Amino acid sequence: MKLFVRLLVNALAVAITAYILPNVSIDSFFTALVVAVVLAVINTFIKPIIGFLTLPINLITLGLFSFIVNGVFIWYASQLINGFTVGGFLWAVIFSIVLSLISSVLSIMAK
Repeated sequence: MKLFVRLLVNALAVAITAYILPNVSIDSFFTALVVAVVLAVINTFIKPIIGFLTLPINLITLGLFSFIVNGVFIWYASQLINGFTVGGFLWAVIFSIVLSLISSVLSIMAK
């Protein structure tokens, strides 16, 4: 049940973030739910490997490189999912930052 609530909260965060940012668009809430699921799968299986491989540059940049990695994941998800478009790599990085902020606020509110 917690997983389902978490996915709904993340889908709502994706929809709100796409509404706020001008160069990001999403067709429907179902598409936002698909984006949330795809990002959850990427973060579960691929991010630990990439995080380990980029550990030296992450240490040098004091963790700021993780925003770039998240932007790459967002941009990749936008290439995979029809109905979810991001207007470039910079907007994917901005989307990841705003998404993490909105998702954090919504997760606190959902508890």
